Amino acid sequence: METPLKPEQALIYAMITVAAVDRTISDDELSRIGTIVKELPAFRTFDSDWLLHESQECGKILGKDRGMRRVLDLVTASLPVRLRETAYVLAAEVAASDRRIASEEIRFLDLLAEALSLDKLTCAALERAATARHQAV
Repeated sequence: METPLKPEQALIYAMITVAAVDRTISDDELSRIGTIVKELPAFRTFDSDWLLHESQECGKILGKDRGMRRVLDLVTASLPVRLRETAYVLAAEVAASDRRIASEEIRFLDLLAEALSLDKLTCAALERAATARHQAV
């Protein structure tokens, strides 16, 4: 198994994976990830070079056999319980950022919720909040 991640890395891996799971990372998804990293306290000490490096490292794992399962295992093993909902809502936020959620993204969110032991009601609320933030006028 790969070396455990720091919690900040695990949050990045969750966002990158949901964006990449449909084989296309949109400009909206990349922009949203960048904005999240700039705005949230969890990433306060990190810059765009760090984000680029972590994205590339995540991509290397995703490119391997059973890559998505490996990422899920790393994210789960690396996050304290108090940050599990955070990982899920950030992934949902990225999935909703291009105003369409692909079936592959939905499947990944389901797998993420299962891996993080999050209940369906909590996930539904987090997904709805993320989707509501990206509604066009």
